[in-house]
Amino acid sequence: MPNKIAVIGDKDSVLAFRAVGVEVFDATTAEQAQSLVKKTIADRYAVVFIAEDLAEQIPETLQKAKLQTYPAIVPIPTGVAPSGFGMQGIKSDVEKAIGVDIIFNKEDK
Repeated sequence: MPNKIAVIGDKDSVLAFRAVGVEVFDATTAEQAQSLVKKTIADRYAVVFIAEDLAEQIPETLQKAKLQTYPAIVPIPTGVAPSGFGMQGIKSDVEKAIGVDIIFNKEDK
């Protein structure tokens, strides 16, 4: 079972993760982020945190990654104003799994 954890994002946003033993990958473009996501899949990481602003730029890559058992890819807000992309993805996954919105407790209209 994979047990490595990584974070992908700009250096300033992800550097603190290194202090807690997470492997840090510096990326500032969609191309870099896409390449690193593919690398973490190939290297069998268990969890990959990715800066929300980068995750928004590579939705197709993230959708393909969801088809894999590992890694679990989690968008996280960074110094850039949060857009809600990560939370929307979690909401969508929960609704798909159980059929109801338990996070926001609202019906989609």
